Amino acid sequence: MHLSDYGMSRERGYLSHYEIDEVTLPSLFDGVVQAAGTLSGLLTTGRVRHWLGQLADPGLEQWAREAAEEEVRTAMVHYSFLVQAYVWGEPAAPEFLPANLARPMVAVADRLGQAPLLPYSGYVLDNWYRADKSGPIDLSNIIMHQNFLGGEDENWFVLVHVAIEAEAGVLLDNATKLVEIAKQGDAAEAERLLVEMDAAWERIYGHFARMPERCDPYMYFHRVRPYIHGWANNPALDGGLVYQGVEKFGGQPQAFRGQTGSQSSIVPAMDALFQVGHSDDPLKHFLTELHQYRPVPHRRFIEDLAAKSTLRDFVASINSPSLTAAFNACVEQAARFRTRHLEYAASYINKQMGSIAGNDPDVGTGGTPFMKYLKKHRDENRAQVIA
Repeated sequence: MHLSDYGMSRERGYLSHYEIDEVTLPSLFDGVVQAAGTLSGLLTTGRVRHWLGQLADPGLEQWAREAAEEEVRTAMVHYSFLVQAYVWGEPAAPEFLPANLARPMVAVADRLGQAPLLPYSGYVLDNWYRADKSGPIDLSNIIMHQNFLGGEDENWFVLVHVAIEAEAGVLLDNATKLVEIAKQGDAAEAERLLVEMDAAWERIYGHFARMPERCDPYMYFHRVRPYIHGWANNPALDGGLVYQGVEKFGGQPQAFRGQTGSQSSIVPAMDALFQVGHSDDPLKHFLTELHQYRPVPHRRFIEDLAAKSTLRDFVASINSPSLTAAFNACVEQAARFRTRHLEYAASYINKQMGSIAGNDPDVGTGGTPFMKYLKKHRDENRAQVIA
């Protein structure tokens, strides 16, 4: 296994191999790019559906099938933000998405093998660029490209995730190496790679700990979170959303899951590498379903890791306390990551109160009662160290 086989790298992990400010969409996107660039202003008018409803349908079906991947992913970023703004940008949710947005959204999503709404990849992985192209992918040098309302809190929320994803490239690269090292039986090299991963996790926590610096829980709940919900298990969209003009949906409401940090592929890859399993519960079913919302290469990476990793058996078969300790430290780091996610979910969501349509503090943006199941998965993760 090599990261390059999945469009990934040690330096960027799951982040886009290009930067979105360097991608120029063809002229048929002029109206879309203009609307996306002024989305904050359109939302502020309180009539965002009026303005977005005037956009022309550029007829993207053939273009989406033939265009360069970087262009299609950039179109996905812009269109998915417009779709979310149309649905959640006014007090009451609509029953349908008009054809001028629904048809191009579905065309782009179909090309990428993803659902036709905002995914984590469009919100985070493909939605950033460096201010100084010679500088690092670091919080002091990255900018969010497409926004909803904009502002420091929204930018910071997304960019902390970008910084974490970049740091995780070391975890993913070492994971591919450990698959081979376990087969070769090289205990010393396996231990070295695991210790390196443990250090990368510490850097990830350094980024994660900075979330409260510029993203206030109240502002997140009331000005950021309302726009990233999906249509599944949401009482504001009873039964889902009709995509007008999309023949394959037959006029029936579609209940797609919303963008959520659980669509990040970091922890699932670690579970696959360390052969960590979870008992049956609604969140496990949700995570299994959510796997299909990831970019296709990232799905393939996790699946290949799960199929090929023999690391746990290898470590258990070697009588090496230091190797076992290095393995267990990385298993514990994934549990710790789940704990931090839980802490932020409590302060940024569960403790907030509001009456915004579809923005229930007890339900995640993906549509689950997240607090209960995050705890369970964290505890199961922690219990699967090698004794």
